[in-house]
Amino acid sequence: MNVLFLLHLPPPVHGSSMVGKYIFDSIRINDVFSSRYINVLSSKTIAETGRPSFSKVIGFLAIWFKMIFELLFKKPDVCYFAITVCGFAFFRDVFLVFLLKLFRVKRVFHLHNKGVSYWQKKWVYRICYKYVFNNAEVILLSKHLYADIENFVPESSLHICPNGIPFDDKTSKLSRTVRSNETPKILFFSNLIESKGVFILLEACAKLKQKGISFSCDFIGGEGDISREQFQAKVKHFGLEQDVAYLGRKYGEEKERAFIEADIFAFPTFYFYETFGLVNLEAMKYRLPIISTYEGGIPDVVENNKTGFLVRKEDSTELADKLEILIKNPKLRTEMGEAGYNKYKENFTLDMFERRLIEMIQTASPAV
Repeated sequence: MNVLFLLHLPPPVHGSSMVGKYIFDSIRINDVFSSRYINVLSSKTIAETGRPSFSKVIGFLAIWFKMIFELLFKKPDVCYFAITVCGFAFFRDVFLVFLLKLFRVKRVFHLHNKGVSYWQKKWVYRICYKYVFNNAEVILLSKHLYADIENFVPESSLHICPNGIPFDDKTSKLSRTVRSNETPKILFFSNLIESKGVFILLEACAKLKQKGISFSCDFIGGEGDISREQFQAKVKHFGLEQDVAYLGRKYGEEKERAFIEADIFAFPTFYFYETFGLVNLEAMKYRLPIISTYEGGIPDVVENNKTGFLVRKEDSTELADKLEILIKNPKLRTEMGEAGYNKYKENFTLDMFERRLIEMIQTASPAV
């Protein structure tokens, strides 16, 4: 079966591009299908995402010509498309869908973002959504995300395929190390984006300090809509200079070490387009109890009171309360971390993701 994959490939590094790279590098997927790839991600940095520019227009024209070549000469049976649902990139994707429809190629859309229920209020988006989703198969990361697209996609065309990340024995053995930090360490791993809960976590840390609770908290990730200077100013404002550290980006062994040395993972996101929180899977892989929110499909990943805690969005008091429980109870941290690891191993490995994705593409494809 000939499959054309329209993917987001890094840079920048975010959830959809990480998954795109996994698909691109997958030996199993490339063995099952005769695969061709086009990178539809024209942004070079996180800051460029969602913003039109002249270079993006040039990049789109290049993608357009690549698409025409693939459709004319390679004749794919199916197109797997990591489609975007809003902004400049969405209208670019509408043109690509037009080409796919023109050449009568079966379409399988994999949504790594959300926002359809909001943007459908605008007539232009509503018309485009009806056109794009008509007679297409749609893969979502979680059943909790269906409400976002239910006005345009029947349940009969819906598939659920959670993301997965690589499993390796080395990580498994390292993460069994007994965490014995004298001062429990909280880890936040994402870009410095306000809606990812950066300032909410700092407020929660301030509340912990006011109670005289000992902890440390590391923030790891690139600068987003919050600069390093703005972050440090907020840390100073809360008097957290001795408790909180911003460590910038970390990759490879440094990233691994950060997860191994942490005791608690905090991801209090209220990001409007949050769907899954791939970073939560990484925390589970390292046996960390997680405190996150009910945003998007996160409740499918983090089981409240079992693998961690789910808190209300933008509620620093509830977040501080849950952090306090875990800080004071190392046994509970271990139990929740182990439960999260087992759930990851049973449901969210890259091997499982690849098998599910292959099955869904085959199921959605026309008879060959």
